Amino acid sequence: MKFQTNKIPFIQNIYSVLAFRIATVMLIFSVSRILFYLYNISYFPEMEIAHFLYLMLGGLRFDLTAILYTNFIFILLQLLPFKFRHNKIYQKVTLALFYITNSLIIAINLADIAYYQFTLKRTTASVFQQFENETNLGTLFFQFLIDFWQITFATLILIAVLIYSNKKITVGNANIIKNWHYFFINLIVSAAFVILLIIGIRSGYDGTSRPLNMSNASEYINNPNETAIVLNTPFSLYLTFSKKALEKKNYFAEQELKTIYSAYHKADTTNNFQNKNVVIFILESFGRENIGALNKDIKGYKGFTPFLDSLIGQSYTHKYSFANGRKSIEALPSVTAGIPSLVTSYILSHYSSNKINTLANTLSKKGYYSAFFHGAPNTSMGFKAFTTLAGFDDYFGKDEYNNDDDFDGYWGIWDEEFFQFFAHKMNTFKQPFFTTLFSVSSHHPYVVPEKYKGKFPEGNLELHRTIGYTDFALKQFFEKAKKMEWFKNTIFVITADHAATFSDLKEYKTSSGFFAVPVIIYEPSTQNWKGFNDSTVMQQIDIMPTILGYLKYDHEYISFGSDIKNTQEEHFSVSYLVNVYQVVMGDFILQYDEKEVVSLYNIKEDKLLKKNLKGKYPEIEEKILKKLKAFIQEHNQRLIDNQTYID
Repeated sequence: MKFQTNKIPFIQNIYSVLAFRIATVMLIFSVSRILFYLYNISYFPEMEIAHFLYLMLGGLRFDLTAILYTNFIFILLQLLPFKFRHNKIYQKVTLALFYITNSLIIAINLADIAYYQFTLKRTTASVFQQFENETNLGTLFFQFLIDFWQITFATLILIAVLIYSNKKITVGNANIIKNWHYFFINLIVSAAFVILLIIGIRSGYDGTSRPLNMSNASEYINNPNETAIVLNTPFSLYLTFSKKALEKKNYFAEQELKTIYSAYHKADTTNNFQNKNVVIFILESFGRENIGALNKDIKGYKGFTPFLDSLIGQSYTHKYSFANGRKSIEALPSVTAGIPSLVTSYILSHYSSNKINTLANTLSKKGYYSAFFHGAPNTSMGFKAFTTLAGFDDYFGKDEYNNDDDFDGYWGIWDEEFFQFFAHKMNTFKQPFFTTLFSVSSHHPYVVPEKYKGKFPEGNLELHRTIGYTDFALKQFFEKAKKMEWFKNTIFVITADHAATFSDLKEYKTSSGFFAVPVIIYEPSTQNWKGFNDSTVMQQIDIMPTILGYLKYDHEYISFGSDIKNTQEEHFSVSYLVNVYQVVMGDFILQYDEKEVVSLYNIKEDKLLKKNLKGKYPEIEEKILKKLKAFIQEHNQRLIDNQTYID
């Protein structure tokens, strides 16, 4: 009996064939993941079968995104709602495109099986920069094929499987559908496939989550090394092509570098460790501009935070304190791990899968339990992925709050209710504990609960009323928390993720004002954290070493910040803005574009930064630039070489 394709429309329907082709590549990627693990098994000791299967399951998300990226053009060519796509020549040409592009990503993915042992992470786009000056790449390539012949053989086998399996499946003809029906029916079906394609590339869409990135692999792991199993190399390359990679700098010899700046922090072995709880608030868009107590030199300005103003009177804080980034996703690494976002956001960078020292995993060595709280949906902003990598024991989000009656309709649970939930949950934790809460309410579209309409000052910006609301929520939190047993044994740190997008005061419409945030340290049981420092510069990445220094932490670790109480160090703040490094140190702010000093301002005498002093104070310029270059060299080298962790 002659085989007739048009008698089995489902099997040879163009959409079914498309799904089959994508599925075969997905299967090959899963096989590649198994080979990756088996070849590098010594790097993953004590791996349990159930956990490995969980890593495999998580890897499907990254495989699908990478495969859809790779086949984007091929898929669109198959989805054109016209009959010519059934033509045999058209199908042969598009199938050849499918074979070429997918053979390439299969080869790249398998090559990283061998390369992993040299880098201990998936290859990113920085590899092109790494080898751009090599003159013998051809020789190296063929030597690689020979030295790792097992990988070469496996690659050829899997490409052969791809070609053989897809040659057996062909697209049937379209004669069974009348011409005038065909376009309209397939236009609807193709549109549905395009929507699914976009959702697949993003790995879901719920209105608050970001597209899938490398740090999301941390949602599945027990150990940072395992991110390499969850990820695949094409995904890592695609996600980092548009991200500017860091460059190694050699401004100073290694020994000289150590005398200028080092991210290495030695253990405090001369004092007894203090088992105090640590609670950090990261408040959305809570720039220093909004706090009256930190702007007393602005005549008549009261700000929008009466509670924080009163708390500052009992706390330790700085007049000159700065964020290390301008985005919410840049705050978490800065505050909890002492890692700034320079050139690009750390969480979205080539280095987001590095193993890092954080407050969570350092304090875990002292028996601390750790938890992160964020009232948004659990996929929001990629926070859950980062906190898993950072070593937090638990994550409490909108899902765990489990009461949508308190959902603001936009971002998450109202701050007042979620702050109360935060206090209640901490009351159930065994001490000592380390917790961090990231607020949500002071965010666009700047709404407050209906019952508080008109209660908080409106100011000149819509943001101001939500600042007042979150300040009120903080007051309610402390009213509840101070009645709890753990309260007096706790150090509180209150900061912002970043300054607000828009400023009202001219003093904050400057390159330094763009990064001005509060850093408030409050300890209710002692006088150790009281005072207003109007001279020393503090930055977000100083929070981790400052807390560990105060607790007398007796292990060494890596953090790019410094202990603000250490008077032997020169304190400064580093940020990156429009291709320019910006450093605040002493009375000055210096901007440097990696070629020359762009500007120098006296931040205390020239608040609006109108008088460029470049060239006027060469000794000051040289001193600040030397510190900045040492910081850049140490920062870049450690991230590139994956030396951001001491066990």
